[in-house]
Order: sequence, then structure tokens, then C-alpha cells
Amino acid sequence: MDVWINGEFVSDEDAQVSAFDAGFQHGIGIFETMVARNGRVFRVNQHMNRLLDSAETLMLTDRLHAEPLITAVHHALEHNKQTDARIRLTLTGGNLNALRSTGEGPSDPTILIVVQPPTEYPESFFTKGVSVLLAPGRLNPWQFTAGHKTLDYWNRIAALQGAASVGAGEALWLTPEAKVASGSVSNIFLVSGGTLITPPARGEQLKGELVPPVLPGITRRAIIELAQRTGIAVKEGLPSLEDVMGADEVFLTNSSWHVLPVTGLGLTVKADTSESENETELRHHTIADGEVGNTTADLRAALLELIEQETSEAMPL
Repeated sequence: MDVWINGEFVSDEDAQVSAFDAGFQHGIGIFETMVARNGRVFRVNQHMNRLLDSAETLMLTDRLHAEPLITAVHHALEHNKQTDARIRLTLTGGNLNALRSTGEGPSDPTILIVVQPPTEYPESFFTKGVSVLLAPGRLNPWQFTAGHKTLDYWNRIAALQGAASVGAGEALWLTPEAKVASGSVSNIFLVSGGTLITPPARGEQLKGELVPPVLPGITRRAIIELAQRTGIAVKEGLPSLEDVMGADEVFLTNSSWHVLPVTGLGLTVKADTSESENETELRHHTIADGEVGNTTADLRAALLELIEQETSEAMPL
């Protein structure tokens, strides 16, 4: 497999970045994960616009343009002879040593594009759903990078690994007010009384409100569009944990699994039989009847059809 790095294709084994790269040294960078079908990337313009908005807002760089990046993504897809793929574009702050030596700035960013086969998930994930766990922490709406897809994923990955260690598929993050914001790598939706509910994302806050620590997901936006087309009411709001536990249906969205049904929630509580105040146990709460709901299944099918339709409309660039 060859990767695209700073305008050139090199073998993944030979790909290098500077030891002084800002991403390596300080975790300064952002990224996009995209899905390709039929040789085209689903909603690549939205992905690039989100990337460049973050790059400018976070003062990483304001010198990049969407079209050359989109062309590079499709070239990487074609070069690796992939039609269906998972694509990651990583953008870092570049070589800090070069900036230090010249005394000028900003330095050129490092751009890396990796094309891989789509991630395979067990079919049971989508026919039976998964359980989720609460992440051991809170999202910070006061953080400079809140709601952006940055390289700072250590807490999220650790929470995801913790969930996987007990058989859960994702970890849910709460706000400081104990409202449910998102998963570690996903957006969350609830179906309650026929209404689709999802937390507001960055850029959707009212004037004067804090920036929500929620990524404006590309798949999330597609699901909202599909729901509105079919007459499903959509409401933006931060649900409580009780709202999630009492929902008719719950599902998660991202570019890899598209729509992932949630049929259970794992809660860490004090052990009833424990003599120690610090000993806990994991209890399982079933969402509704523990089955994948009709709205979730219908929206997943509609999204897969939409991806097929939009990526089949034209030949690759």
C-alpha cells in the first residue's frame, strides 16, 4: 500500500515525517475519516470544508484549499486501486524545527492520506445492536478544541478500549452538567415518541452559548436530512442519561459503521454485596425491548442507499 504524503506517493513502510513534526511532538493536528464507494468519497466536500474550517479556527493554517485536497484524496484512492475504502486524511502543524531555524512562520503543514479496505464489523452489530458504556470523564465545552476532530484522542480511545474490554461497542461521554453529548468516535441519536433527538454540534449553538463539545458529523447531518425527508421530526437537545435509558430507540453514527443500533447500556454501580465502599460492578440496562427499532433500521437502510446513490452519480475525479 502506498500513502500520499505532502504531494508524493511512498510505500507505507517508507513514509516518514520529521521528528520535529508538531503532530508527533505535541499532538497538534486534525484529521478526517471518510468512506469511499464505487471509487468516490461520500460527501467529500463536506469533509474538506469541515477540515479547513477547523484548520483556520484553530489557527493551524489558512493556506489550504478544498479542491486540491479532494483531488489528492481521489488520486490516492485510484493509485491504490481501491473502489470501496476507508480513507484518513491527517493534517498536522508541520516541522517545528524548520520554523525555529528560520524564525518565520507559519511552517508548511504535513498532509498524509491513507487508503485502506473498509473496516469489517460483525453483522450482529447491526441486526442485534450493541451495548455502550459511560466514559470515565466529562467533555469540556470550555476547551479551545471542543467540537473539532483533533489528534488528541487518547482519552477517547482509552474509554473505547475500556468499553471493548467488557464487551461494549462504544463509550458515551457526558457534559459537565451530566448530559449525554456523544460517543468516543460517534454522534448519538435517540428516538422518543416518534421524534429524533440529537445533541447540538459545534456551530449549532445560539449566540452567547458555549460551543458544544460535539463534532458536526457528516453522517450525522445525512441522517438528519433523511429523517426530515421522510417526515420524522428532528429535535436538537442534550439528553440526560435517564432520557437515553428511557428512549424507544438509540443509535450511533460515524463514517465507518454508518448507523449502529444501541440496545443496552452498561452502568458501573456500587456492588451490593461488597464490604468495600470502592468496589463496583457493571450492571446492564436494556434499551426499550432490547431489539433494533424500526426507525433505526429504516434510517440505516436509507443511508446505505444514499451513499450508493451519491457515489454512483459520476466517475471518479
